[in-house]
Amino acid sequence: MDIKVSRKTLILFAGIIWFLAGANIFRIGITTWLEHSNNLIKESVLSVFIFALFFYLIFKPIYKKNIERIKEKENQSHPLSFFNTKGWITMAFMMTFGILGRQKGLFPESFILFFYTGLSSALMLTGILYLYSALKNNKGD
Repeated sequence: MDIKVSRKTLILFAGIIWFLAGANIFRIGITTWLEHSNNLIKESVLSVFIFALFFYLIFKPIYKKNIERIKEKENQSHPLSFFNTKGWITMAFMMTFGILGRQKGLFPESFILFFYTGLSSALMLTGILYLYSALKNNKGD
């Protein structure tokens, strides 16, 4: 069975995936923050720094590349083609590294609380960019 979806749907799927990934990581970061916070100002500044680093230098450029790539696709494409192969590999690596790193105790709570909160906020905002892009423009249908 060959399922195909519109470009707009691909962009919506991307937004949902990015946002949900961010929300899950945000849950971990906030839970850790509530249990292990020592210096709210320092941790907040570090979280904002991580957010800005990931959002502006990594995720926003990826978002722009993916939007352009999706706009160039045929109108009916596979529902998981909102990422290219490199994107899927990168996501799998990041998830595996994060899960194993936490399970093996490689990341102290003092790191998880600000890093995960900043990273997740950048992921969620990128997801919102995808959703906004899909909803503002009906040219993808």
